[in-house]
Amino acid sequence: MSENRNAPSARILVVDDQKNMRTTTALLLRQSGYEVHEAATGEEALRMLEESSFDLLLTDLRMEPIDGMQLLERAIHRHPNLQVIVMTAYGTIDSAVEAVRLGAADYLSKPFKRGELEVRVAKALENSRLRRQVESLAGAFRDRFGIGSIVGASAPMREVIGKILRVAPTDATVLITGESGTGKELVARAIHAASRRAEMPFVAVNCAAIAPTLLESELFGHAKGAFTGALRARRGLYEEADGGTLFLDEIGETDVAFQAKLLRALQEGEIRRVGESKSIQVNVRVVAATNQDLAQAIAEKRFREDLFYRLNVMNIRMPPLRERRADIPLLAQHFLDQFNRESKTRKSFSDAALDKLLAYDYPGNVRELQNVVQQAAILSTSDRIEADDFDFQGSTVAPPPPQPRTDDGPQRLADVVDEAERRAIRDALERHGGDATAAANDLGISPTTLWRKRKRLEI
Repeated sequence: MSENRNAPSARILVVDDQKNMRTTTALLLRQSGYEVHEAATGEEALRMLEESSFDLLLTDLRMEPIDGMQLLERAIHRHPNLQVIVMTAYGTIDSAVEAVRLGAADYLSKPFKRGELEVRVAKALENSRLRRQVESLAGAFRDRFGIGSIVGASAPMREVIGKILRVAPTDATVLITGESGTGKELVARAIHAASRRAEMPFVAVNCAAIAPTLLESELFGHAKGAFTGALRARRGLYEEADGGTLFLDEIGETDVAFQAKLLRALQEGEIRRVGESKSIQVNVRVVAATNQDLAQAIAEKRFREDLFYRLNVMNIRMPPLRERRADIPLLAQHFLDQFNRESKTRKSFSDAALDKLLAYDYPGNVRELQNVVQQAAILSTSDRIEADDFDFQGSTVAPPPPQPRTDDGPQRLADVVDEAERRAIRDALERHGGDATAAANDLGISPTTLWRKRKRLEI
């Protein structure tokens, strides 16, 4: 067989104390386009694994003094992402099962055919690629939606973050309440990112955006012919979230009939597609959110009380922005920093601009603040955003918040911002036992930026 020029550039370590078998196996793999290294003993293999990285370990079982099983265990322990295939001329079903139990990706009995070797190796390497891809996506999700993505140093937001940290490691259902635009989905994503399910899917469903007649099919799926237009069977979003987190936004907009089916899914851990009689087991953590008063909805028979208690194991209330005005300068700067990065600009706020932001009532909450900041950044004609650059269309302006007084008179806005940053940094350092790098990651800034802020704020 000619060399496969399109084969992935993978590094394979072949371990066998029989030279002829080792060199022949290595030769076949090199001809398939892989970079192959050889080791005659388990000790040599372990040393090579420490000195360099490999995608796949292909090892014989019967070797001395370290046999293949011992090599497998020690290699997987030190390199959890390493794929291992064990091979032996003395193979039995028991040894195959034991090897897989210890973490082997596959098993080959000598003598094996070239085609069998190539298929098993390709499969193991594809598993390795998919695992790295999942870990990369999970890492990107954590970076973007983790606790550090939640901006706020006010007391109400410290309480929210504390609840997220406590509930995330569990599988408890969570009900997030609060006005529109307060960041309920961001909290749901942070819970997922900090949970054991972070590497599994996060599926968000806006219940208000789906017609009630279609919501059951959309969530639970349907069988072919279950209704007019159901031309093929379809998995629902509940199944898509299997192993991960399902976020049900605007849960208060659902009808009572759907709520009964959702309650059964939560209680039994199984769903039934529309038009099918067989149930499907699913492992899903449910996080729901609403901007409605569910107590009133229960009194009016619009929401099931038993479903409310099933969802409300942990309640996280997102405070409206008017209740956390100390966070407005931090949020505004966060959104402006995002704009500057995306637009490659260096815009900043004047004191008068920040004063105007603090005085506004924000009926649309954080979402409205983000829009106002982005619009002002676009419309401003200089690098300095002034108060006149903001356009609060048809909305109310709250009275200016009371400012703490000092012996020298009213406290300056810059001092308010500094104090909010000082509290946030101290809290982060305390949460992480003084670890500056971890605290910086928590705050969503670089360690260098944290060092500068600590120096400036005398922390």
